[in-house]
Amino acid sequence: MHEKNKPLIQTLKDCSAECNHCYSACLQEDDVKMMAKCIQLDRNCADICDMTASWLASGSELSDKLKKLCSEVCNACAEECEKHSHEHCKRCAEMCRKCSEACKS
Repeated sequence: MHEKNKPLIQTLKDCSAECNHCYSACLQEDDVKMMAKCIQLDRNCADICDMTASWLASGSELSDKLKKLCSEVCNACAEECEKHSHEHCKRCAEMCRKCSEACKS
């Protein structure tokens, strides 16, 4: 099972890393208050991606349910990041969309 899920696990890890980078970069922006929702969703998305990767790696029978939620959180994060013109937000949104699709398949 773990071998079958390796590509998805890697995508989840990549998405988590991109969300963490975006979160950190948002904290450095001039108007941090304007970035509050983006920061929160970056953190939520990184957390759910890490948890989903862990559950997939361990072969949890509940991982399909978590993948569905992860896809929804990734989409929410992407939608928020797409509202901002920062390069880190654009990269995060792109990765979140990719991860959301990967969780659906």
